[in-house]
Order: sequence, then structure tokens, then C-alpha cells
Amino acid sequence: MPQFQLRPEWGQRNPVSRKFSYFAGEGTIVSGSDPITEGIAAPRGPGWRNRLALIATAVLVPVLLLGIVEAGLRVFGVGNPANVTRPCTDHGHPAFCDNQFFTAAYFPPGMLRTPRPYAIPATKEPGTYRIFVLGESAAWGDPDPTYAFSRYLEVMLRQRFPSMKFEVINASITAVNSHVLLPVARELAQHQPDLFIVYAGNNEVVGPYGPGTVLTPAALSLPGIRARIFVNSTRLGQLVAKLSSAGRQRPQEWHGMEMFLERQVRANSPQMKPVYENFAANLRDIVAAARRSGAQVLVSTVAMNLKDCAPFASMHREGLKEEELRSWHSSVQQGEAAENAGSYSDALKQYLAAAEIDAQYAELQFRIARCLSALGDFAAAKERFVRSRDLDTLRFRADSGLNEAIRSVSAGAGQGVELVDTEAIFAQESPHGIPGSELFYEHVHMNPAGNYLIARGLFSRIANLLPSGLPHSSSDAVPTEQECDRLLALTPYDRSRVAGLVLRKLEHPPFMNQLNHSGQVAKMKQAAETSSEYADTVAAYGWAIAQNPQDRLLHLNYGFFLHRYAPAASAQELRMALPYDNAPVLCNWRKFD
Repeated sequence: MPQFQLRPEWGQRNPVSRKFSYFAGEGTIVSGSDPITEGIAAPRGPGWRNRLALIATAVLVPVLLLGIVEAGLRVFGVGNPANVTRPCTDHGHPAFCDNQFFTAAYFPPGMLRTPRPYAIPATKEPGTYRIFVLGESAAWGDPDPTYAFSRYLEVMLRQRFPSMKFEVINASITAVNSHVLLPVARELAQHQPDLFIVYAGNNEVVGPYGPGTVLTPAALSLPGIRARIFVNSTRLGQLVAKLSSAGRQRPQEWHGMEMFLERQVRANSPQMKPVYENFAANLRDIVAAARRSGAQVLVSTVAMNLKDCAPFASMHREGLKEEELRSWHSSVQQGEAAENAGSYSDALKQYLAAAEIDAQYAELQFRIARCLSALGDFAAAKERFVRSRDLDTLRFRADSGLNEAIRSVSAGAGQGVELVDTEAIFAQESPHGIPGSELFYEHVHMNPAGNYLIARGLFSRIANLLPSGLPHSSSDAVPTEQECDRLLALTPYDRSRVAGLVLRKLEHPPFMNQLNHSGQVAKMKQAAETSSEYADTVAAYGWAIAQNPQDRLLHLNYGFFLHRYAPAASAQELRMALPYDNAPVLCNWRKFD
């Protein structure tokens, strides 16, 4: 048996088996028990109950401390409430009104967006049918929400079913997207709704947390976005954001769509896949929140101007070589010259040659579409107009993928949820199936004809949802556009006024960069110059107000009209237009674009 000497520096204690290993000369290892600890039991570590208690303490104590800090900040009035609504009184009656600070969690300071002021009666009277409209600027009614589709829908329902009281509350907000609309839906679901109407999808890229936004960080996962929204909604989160932004240069006021000029996103960008997924997930949750309240839901696809709205921005395909780019430009220039000369066949040949080199340039697809339309091939023209919209790198219009997400979510939502395919309705009502300026002011904002068309599509669905046997007017026909215009006091004066609002918008980027900008401006200038007679306008408002004296927006528009002619009468009308008691600055929402 070989002899060996124990050396402490050679020994290594195994903490589990409490064994020692020794070198026994020539590299041989001999193992044995530790003679010192042999037979001595190891002390037991903390049990699972102790560990659970430690974990719970580590989590709950910070949460409790944060809760105390949050409560303290609320007590001392630090930050703004994050609720969608706030308690108020409406003509002395308890109500819930819009919270002007709700969007502080989504927009930089000085750029908050708000809905048109509204008041929801705290007590819902018997025989009342309450409708909430959710959406962005198109649903809000830009450029003037007094003629939004929700207004047309309201007068239709009131005329056809006079025995029922309809509350159509437009909670839409400009520049928001589905990330913002989800908490709106969840809170409004607590206010006894009968129906939700969702018309959204245009701002998923440029709105808060989209890849093309200037309002918030972008490219976050949906759980990350929702966590950030939660944090920003707390008073502590608001305080931290305020302290961290001290001294930074940040936009202090809203500058419209021109703020997004440097935020172009390609159609094939990897950033687009999360956009579609997040939108679908938010839309499913909006529908689920509405259904849990017992309300029915109408989800609409989004319609947009295809024929008379050129892309806002275009980008060449990646990897395009210099000589290819020169050839591309040469073909486009020759095509443009031929198109301007009215030789649409020659122009089309040149444009198609350019498309062989680079078909991803959105403006080229628009040029091809115009030539096909001029040659009478409307089916092919529509396909190119759609492609042009989908390739537009300033993504202010919902693309095909977003509308397909709306259709898919609606189809899988189950009972109580219906799709209103507004995109298809507009195509059916447009010349050659291609919507244009006959229904839109610019890219997505509907003119009165377009808003009436949406309202008519919604009305037919809602009529089937109302209680059976409900008394209705002697006429079963849907009120005509002219009847609705008269009830809303849409006078020549107002048409001219609203056209002026649109014209001022067209004088700024990105509209100035559009291929057909001059044509848009000329058409809107003509509309803005429409003449009107004072006496006719007074008579029109007098008649409309007599039909519905409680319509505050009629009083509002009439008050503004009278301001230059009869200040005393104007003040009386504007007082009657206040949306609720102690309302904020009167009608500052009219300044929003």
C-alpha cells in the first residue's frame, strides 16, 4: 500500500457530501470522510415558508411605500388625474364629464389632445339608449366635430324613433390610437352603455408608441407599452417624468402632421408586424371591455381617400444602384411629360418601365393609377391606388393590413359584435369604386357627404338592435342627407367656414409635398368662397334649434355666427352651448386640427 502524507492545502472539502479528496502520490486521488465532521448533522437552511416570507417582504414593502408616496402626491395635488372622466354637474344634475388631462400619459406637455366636451348623466333615464363613439380625428369629426358622423347618426335616430331618447356621446380624440382608446373603452363601459361604435386605425403608426411617432418612445412590445402607460398614469410617474425632462428642449405646442415628417416607415419594415399585432390585441380588448358591460359593439373598417390623395412621402427600395436610379428617374420624367400632354398610354409605358426598376416608390404607383384611370381601366387603377396608399411612408392612413385586422377581430369576436365595412360602403358609393374628394376633405377626414354615408351604414345596424316594437316615425325611410343637413344647420356659411379650416391645413407640410397639392388647394379655395346670406343663415339656425332646443352645438355655431353681427344675442347662444356647468375654456376644441 503506498505511503502518503496529508497536506491541508491539498484537501478540498465538498460542501454537500462533506468528503475530502487527497493526492496520494503520482497523481492518485484517494477520497475519504472528513474525520472532523463525520457523523455531525448539517444545519438546515430556511424552509419554503421562510423563503416565501422573504420574497413577499421584498415585493410588498416597496409596493406599499410607493403606494404611500402616490397617495401623498394625490393629497397634495401633484400631477393630474388619469381618469377618462371626472365627476361634474350638468345643469345642476350629477354627471361625468371629459377629463381634459387624460392624455397626459400619452403626449408631451403642451400637446395634450382632448375630446369634444361631453357630459354623461350619472343617472340613466328609462327609455334612453346610450351610444359611445370611439376613434381618432376622423371619428372626432375633423375639421369641425359639429358635423361628425356621430351627429348625423344622432339626428337620424331622433327623427326615426322619436319615442326613445338617444345619447350619442362622441369620446373620440385627435391623434390617438388603440393604445389610448383601450382605457377609454374600459372606463366608459362603467357608464351603462347600450352600444359602442369603434372607428379607428389611421394612427397606429404615427400615434403614441407607434414606430412613426414623435410623441412617445417607439418599438416597444405590447406588455412594455401597457406597463409604461400605467407608470405614466400615476402621480409618481408624472413627477419623475417632469423632473427628468427639466432643461430638455421639447415641443410645447401641437404643430399638426408636419411634426412627423422625419418619421417615415416603409411598408416592409420589420416594425410593421408589431403594429398589426398590437392593434389587433387592443381592438380585441376594447371589444371585450364593451361586451362585459352588456353593450353591443359595431366595429367599422376605415375608409380613406384613394383617388385624390397622393402619397405624403415615398422611399426607394433598399439596394437600388446608382445607374438604376438614373434610369428610374429618366423613365419617370418622360412619363410625366407624356401625362401632362394627355398621352396617357405613353406615360403608362414609361411609368411601368420605372416600376420594373423600383416598384416600392409610392408616388410612382399613384402616377400609374392616374394613367390607368384616365384610360378607363378602373379595376387596375384601384389596385394601384391601394398599393400607393400602402407604400406611403408617412403612414397617416390605415393600410390594408390594419383593415384586415379589423375584419379578423370582428369575425372572431362572437355574439354581440358586428362589422360595419365602411371601406366597402364607400367603394360602392364612389365612381368606379374608388373613393375620392366627393367624400373626403383630404386624406381621411370625411366631408358632410362622407359622414352621412357612415352614419347611414351604422343606422341600419342600430335599427335592428333596438327593442322590438319600438314606435317609430310614419316614414320607414332613412332620413336623407339633405334632411340631416337641415337638422344640423349646415348652411352655405358653414360649408364655406369649414372649407377655410381645411384650406389652412393644406398650406402646411406634408400636404404641400403631395403630387396633386395644387389641385386640392384650388378645389378648397372655390369651396371657401361660397357666398351666403345673413337672413338665410339666421332662418336656418332658427328652424334647426326649434326642432331640438337642447342641441348645444347648434347654439354654439349660431353663437359664433352672430358674434360679428349681434354680440348680445351671440353671448346668449354661447351660454346655452356650455357643455356642462363650470366647463373649461369655451370650445377651445374648435382650434384643434
